[in-house]
Amino acid sequence: MPKTAVHVALAGVDLDRRRPNSLAGQLYEGLRQAVLRGQIRRGERLPSTRLLAADLAVSRNTVTSAYEQLLAEGYIEAKVGSGTCVARSLPDELLSASAGAVKVHKKRGRNHSLSTRGKLLSSRPVRVLTVGGRPQPFASGLPDLHEFPFVTWARLMARHWRRPGYNLVGYGDPAGYKPLREAIAAYLRGSRAVRCETEQIVIVSGSQQALDISARLLLDPGNTALLEDPGYPGARVALLAAGASLVRLPVDAEGADIHAVQPSARPAQVAFVTPSHHFPLGVTMSITRRLALLEWAERTGAWILEDDYDSEYRYRGKPLPSLQGLDPAGRVVYMGSFSKTMFPSLRLGFIVLPAELVEAFRRARSVIDGHSPMTEQAVLADFISEGHFARHIRRMRALYAERQSALVETAGRELAGRLEVRPSDGGMHLVGWLPEGADDVKASEKALAQGVYTRPLSSCSASKVRRGGLLLGYAALTIPQIREGVRKLAQALR
Repeated sequence: MPKTAVHVALAGVDLDRRRPNSLAGQLYEGLRQAVLRGQIRRGERLPSTRLLAADLAVSRNTVTSAYEQLLAEGYIEAKVGSGTCVARSLPDELLSASAGAVKVHKKRGRNHSLSTRGKLLSSRPVRVLTVGGRPQPFASGLPDLHEFPFVTWARLMARHWRRPGYNLVGYGDPAGYKPLREAIAAYLRGSRAVRCETEQIVIVSGSQQALDISARLLLDPGNTALLEDPGYPGARVALLAAGASLVRLPVDAEGADIHAVQPSARPAQVAFVTPSHHFPLGVTMSITRRLALLEWAERTGAWILEDDYDSEYRYRGKPLPSLQGLDPAGRVVYMGSFSKTMFPSLRLGFIVLPAELVEAFRRARSVIDGHSPMTEQAVLADFISEGHFARHIRRMRALYAERQSALVETAGRELAGRLEVRPSDGGMHLVGWLPEGADDVKASEKALAQGVYTRPLSSCSASKVRRGGLLLGYAALTIPQIREGVRKLAQALR
């Protein structure tokens, strides 16, 4: 039962001294109707007679008289220590009256439906939600949250909340908290060879919002966008919702190939790529392909959207610099997120913009939702600048490398002939390749029946895949969980 009484200013409970019936009678009828309409629900607490009398500017006797009548008829009940509440068990005829009062009547005439954009956004979920609790094998895209240094994070949070300045509790810059933008700029220059200054960074609520804003600002309805195929479903949704016409950008072992785009395709205004670690195949775009893509963008005046979603997790070899760091013409919009390096509910990401786009994106962010939460930005700025972020990444990189090796080793033993799982130089998931001709959607359904979550490779492609596969996330799983998950998967694929 709620401990707080409902607010007394209920619509419909209006007292008029000019009416012939008494104020107590008017209050009784108003409260009775509020119960029947469901404004006050069964078990909810009513205001005390003293408080209600003061709010309605009537005598306490008036309220007491109304309450006594409602109590006598079974609408309310009074309990010592609990106050006066709406009765939990109302007469059957009252329940039927209440049910009838809340029926929804359909309006005749024109059908009010979703917009074209609304239908696209609501019909194409970006990710499949899994059950609560610890992630199950082999849900992809999830970091190991149990290994995050929450004690350190809590200490930094407490530091800011002891004496929060106005800059943390008032409205902030739509571009983001400046110390966080400074910390991100310094980190990206050193770790990803991104060429940027603080002023080029806009803080957003994750990479999906970065995609959405970029699509809205850089594309008009009917424009053409190149999208890796197979590729990230979230980019497909954002580009389609912006009204773009999508053209396939083929991907092979060297990454996206701009020269393989169909010659008949209309000139594109935007190309979306994941060059450091392709989603979902995991390949790295070769330097030859990178330079060719940059040359195309400069020649055509198109924009490249570079999603560097998990480049921190590279286990073998030296990572290539970001595509943005190789761009001499300023045609790359670089985006990243802390969902996979920190924890997903943080909802903080960033865009590094060419100078000519900064003010437009900053203004657009102010229209969409103002800015990201300021305290979380301040804590993250400290977390990065004090070295905690780099230490956390180094630790998780070693941990995830061990888990990938365990997945490859166990799959080689348990899934031979059913699923081919090859190691990758980085990332948080692997692709398990099914035998030629096997249906990966059916295989995924069989796995789910065994409690194993796998995403079919075909769900990431707009065209028919030449060979089916299953995405196997391993980062959030312990080695025993990985081995048990492989055994269940082997059973499902028999």
